[in-house]
Amino acid sequence: MERKTILSAQLLGIGYKAKKESIIIAENIDIQLKAGSLTALIGANGIGKSSLLRTLTGIQAPLSGSVLLNNQPVNQYTPPQLAQQLALVLTEALPPGNLTVYDLVALGRQPYTNWLGSLSAEDKAIVSNALQATDIEYLAHKKHYELSDGQLQKALIARALAQDTPLIVLDEPTTHLDLPNKASLLQLLKKLALEQDKCILYSTHDLDLALQLSDEIIIMKKEAIAQGIPTQLIEKKAFDNLFEGESVVFDYSTKTFRVK
Repeated sequence: MERKTILSAQLLGIGYKAKKESIIIAENIDIQLKAGSLTALIGANGIGKSSLLRTLTGIQAPLSGSVLLNNQPVNQYTPPQLAQQLALVLTEALPPGNLTVYDLVALGRQPYTNWLGSLSAEDKAIVSNALQATDIEYLAHKKHYELSDGQLQKALIARALAQDTPLIVLDEPTTHLDLPNKASLLQLLKKLALEQDKCILYSTHDLDLALQLSDEIIIMKKEAIAQGIPTQLIEKKAFDNLFEGESVVFDYSTKTFRVK
């Protein structure tokens, strides 16, 4: 069965305006993200991954081209409407205070609650389901500052699930985790994409894990941006020249990155 396209970018140009000129980071970007799919965004530091994520999610205006989210230009949504279409998990400072994990996850219901922010029975059920889906029910009454980095990332993902959007975008969610926790988190994202039919996009520097666990990969390089399933990208030798210099290269015989 053909998966539904949740987000598409066509002839997209990303960058920023400085005084009267536009500084182009990348252009002619064509991307399709589908429901039920986990997609990794990879590329060297400074190549523009964060700018691409900001543009795809409407935080930053495109220099050219279009971004459609559920067939509507992302910049035509009001903030409340966008919050019901898209959940962001960023490397952000947490709210101050003594929020419990339950409270943190319940913040995901803000786009749907009344002005008092009180939770209905349905809201509470959705929060409980999000805690259960991320296997952190046992942490519900812990304070958010008491969590390990891995537990905190799962709590932020649970908050995104509670937001109940078709698209979830994460900016480098595995950065501060050790290898077992990196793998566990990506396995969780893959499971959520499949079982809850979510479209999940995440940026990462954990290249070998991305190859093993992602349904699709978007590769950002100076000369072009490529998207495809890992086996297709390997066949096309799309991982050549991913980094400047030759200190790290892709070994096509082992299908892993190695130091040369």
